[in-house]
Amino acid sequence: MTPFFTAGEVTGWDSASKSDTRLFAAFFQKILKEGIYWPPSQFEAAFVSLAHSEEDIDATIDAFFRALKAV
Repeated sequence: MTPFFTAGEVTGWDSASKSDTRLFAAFFQKILKEGIYWPPSQFEAAFVSLAHSEEDIDATIDAFFRALKAV
């Protein structure tokens, strides 16, 4: 999964490349301060694995929304 900061739907490279990478960078810094090590580029993906507990996932979701609200 990857959040794209854009007004339109992302369906491929053309639409993804129009996203706001500066806003993603601000989001990345906020979520990093929350203790979540998110991929540093908007063109990378985050993955969930069996190594993640329910608590890990819940904490990540909470941090994700706090970071979104902060930017």
